Amino acid sequence: MHIVSAWASDRGITLGQVATDEKSNEITAIPELLDRIDVEDAIVTIDAAGCQKNIAAQIVKGKGDYVLALKGNHGKLFDDVCLLLGGHMHDDFADCPVSRHIEVEQGHGRLEARKYYQITAPTYLHGRSEWKGLKTIGAAVRIYEENGVEKSDIRYYLSSLRRNGKQFANAVRNHWAIENTLHWSLDMTYREDENRVRNRRFAENLSWLRRMTLSLIKQHPGKQSNIMKRRMAGWNVGFLMQVLTGQGT
Repeated sequence: MHIVSAWASDRGITLGQVATDEKSNEITAIPELLDRIDVEDAIVTIDAAGCQKNIAAQIVKGKGDYVLALKGNHGKLFDDVCLLLGGHMHDDFADCPVSRHIEVEQGHGRLEARKYYQITAPTYLHGRSEWKGLKTIGAAVRIYEENGVEKSDIRYYLSSLRRNGKQFANAVRNHWAIENTLHWSLDMTYREDENRVRNRRFAENLSWLRRMTLSLIKQHPGKQSNIMKRRMAGWNVGFLMQVLTGQGT
């Protein structure tokens, strides 16, 4: 069973979740989830599977903004964005106004640079008028070293946000951080990938409980790991009450 969830990156809280139907996929579950949460004044980030015109329109209707990952399944639109941003990156945006943000991180003995570029979406993009609220397109470039060889990858985005390099970078970075802050935590803290529950309702309820309790654990100010906090909550009623009430000592 696949679960689609809404994760508030700034707070580390699950806002809601929807299980996909047995013969469906997350594309049909995302609109249902968006109907259940308040997206007003929020920036909604979704990976390529959720880069759909109806989903973009739903977010804008809810008075939110979107940053949607764009991949090759969008054909001519994807080709337009690749050619346009690729050409401008080649000459460092000499003839195009751009908002940019650059980050450099060093860890585990290697240097990694991330460059974010955001430009106004031109009117001639294929199918542009069909994307509600579309204002900008962007690219995130990652340059890193692997086995002594410098490598790079690039990802493209559609957005209803105006040009603001730092804001765009923050939205993209927070989205991909979900892999570590949520999915990896669920696997390591709760061994979710090892779950063998077959009843769909039971599995969905367990998934919700894991996400809710992980959110509570993350809010606790203690320096212990998530795994240790979970164990301590089972060992000590006082610590459990700290986690449940959001108060630490």
